Amino acid sequence: MRWWGWGDPRRGPELSASALQLMREHVGIATRPRPPVALSAVRLAPSRLREQTADALRGIVGVEGVRADSRERILHAAGKGYADLVRMRAGAPQAAPDAVVLPASHAHVRAVLELCAESSLALIPFGGGTSVVGGVEPLRGPHQAAIALDMRRLAEITELDRESRIVTVGAGMRAAALERQLARAGLTLGHWPQSFQYVSLGGCVATRSAGQASSGYGGIAKMVLGLRLAAPAGDIELPAMPASAAGPGLRELLIGSEGALGVIDQVSLRLRAAPGERIFEGSLFETFASGLAALRTLAQEHALPEVVRLSDVRETWLSLKLAGSAGLKARLGRAYVGLRGYGETAAGRCLAIFGCEGSGEELHARRRRARAIARAHGALALGRSPGEAWRRGRFEGPYLRDELLTLGVIVETLETATRWANVEHLHSAALAAIERALVAQGTPGIVMCHVSHVYETGASLYFTYIARQREGAEIAQWQAVKQAASDAIIAGGGTITHHHAVGRDHAPWLDRELGREGLAALAALKAQLDPAGIMNPGKLLAED
Repeated sequence: MRWWGWGDPRRGPELSASALQLMREHVGIATRPRPPVALSAVRLAPSRLREQTADALRGIVGVEGVRADSRERILHAAGKGYADLVRMRAGAPQAAPDAVVLPASHAHVRAVLELCAESSLALIPFGGGTSVVGGVEPLRGPHQAAIALDMRRLAEITELDRESRIVTVGAGMRAAALERQLARAGLTLGHWPQSFQYVSLGGCVATRSAGQASSGYGGIAKMVLGLRLAAPAGDIELPAMPASAAGPGLRELLIGSEGALGVIDQVSLRLRAAPGERIFEGSLFETFASGLAALRTLAQEHALPEVVRLSDVRETWLSLKLAGSAGLKARLGRAYVGLRGYGETAAGRCLAIFGCEGSGEELHARRRRARAIARAHGALALGRSPGEAWRRGRFEGPYLRDELLTLGVIVETLETATRWANVEHLHSAALAAIERALVAQGTPGIVMCHVSHVYETGASLYFTYIARQREGAEIAQWQAVKQAASDAIIAGGGTITHHHAVGRDHAPWLDRELGREGLAALAALKAQLDPAGIMNPGKLLAED
C-alpha cells in the first residue's frame, strides 16, 4: 500500500486526456502539479515509548514484532480519508504511533492489552488501514504513548466447516486472500467493499462494512455468526450460532465497535456456495424517481440482484463523459438510445447497474424477473457492456482520487441511508447543502450521487463531490463541506453513516442519532470493558 495514497505503489497515472480536459472545464486544476513529498521528508515527532516498555513488548511478541522505524510509523500514521491524505502528502501527519506491534496469537493480544493498560499506552487496532473517517488515527489522548496493533500476523483460517458453511479466521485475514482460499473449496463470503483488495476481515466487522453485493449477500453484520473480543477488562467469546435468544444481541454491540471497546481478533462468518456465473448489466431510466421506484419494487418483491446501483443525473452524465465517445459500438449505442427517446438531450436519464450471481436456471429466472420489473418502470436495457465496464473498474476509484489530488482537485465521498418515503427529499437536501458549501468556499464543482445498497424499507445514498482545492486551506475547505453535508443529512432524516463507520469524522453527530441515553449506554459499556480508556481514543465516542 502506498504510504501517501491508495493501493499498489507500482501503478502509474491513468487519467485519460479527455478526463483531464473535463476537469479543466468543469472544476479547474492547479497551475502546477502537487505531488507528495518524499518519504524521507515526512516530519515525525520522536517516539515517546520508553525503552523499558519496548523491551517488555518484545518479550511478548518477539523482537521482529515491535517496529519503531520511521517507515513503519508513517505507514500506520493515518487511514485513507481525504484529510489523512492531504496531511500525509504534505509530509505532516497529524499523529504517528510511537511503535507498531504485531501479535501472532490471541495470547499475544491479551498480554499486550494488559501491558498497555498498566503502562498507560493508547492502543489502536490496525487491519488494512483503509478507514476513510479517521478510524485508525493514532491519538494518544491522556496516555504516555500510542501503539498501533497491526493484526497482519493473525491471518489464518482456523476452521472451515463446509457442512455448516462457516469459516473462522484471524481478524488480520485480508478479504481478497480469504476469497481466494474459499474459491478452492467452491465457497464464497460474498463481501466486496471498494477496499476489498486491502481490507482485513476484522476491520470489516469492527466498522460494520457493507460491500458492493450486499443487496444480495447482506452486509458484514449479516455474515458474522461469532467473534472474540479481547478487551482490557477480559475476553468476550461469542460462539458461532445460527440464531439465539440468549439475552440482548451482544454480537450487535461488538460489530461496529471500531476498536473502542477492545480488539476483535477472531471472527466466524457465514458462507455461501460460490456462484457458477456472474452477469452484470446496465439499464437506463428516464428519471431518478423512476429508477428509485424500480429498486423499491425489486426489494419489496424479493427480486433483488446481488449488486444494485443507480446513478443520479449528474453521475450518469459524468460516467458517460468519462467513458468517451469513440468506436462503432459507442455510436451504435447512441443511435439505439436516441431511437428509444433517450437521446443526448433527454432530461433526467439515470444509469443503473444490476449484477446477478448464481448458477443455472435459478440465476436466469431471477435475472428475467429483475429485468421485467425494471422494464415495467420504463428502463431501457443496455446489455452487458456497461455492467462489465463497472465490474472491471469497481476498485479503481481511489487511484483516480490520488491522481486528482496531484492536480489540486478534491474528490470526497460521504454516505447515508434513509427510508423509501424520504429518499428523494434527502437526495435533494444533501446535494443542495454540498453545492452551497462549495460555492461558499469559492470552489463550485460537480456534486453527484448514487444508490449503492437497497433494502425492503429504504436505501443508501452515496454522494461524491469534485472541486478545485483551496490551496493552503485544503482541510478547512473539507471541514466546511463535511459540516454542511452532515448537518443536512441528520436534519433530513438520514443516518450519519451507512457503511463508512463513525471513526473520528462522524463522532460529533452520533448523539443526534443515538440520543443522550443511547450514547451514555455505549460510554458505560466502554467504561466496563476499557476502564483505563486506552482503546482507540477519540473514535466513536466524541467525549473521548
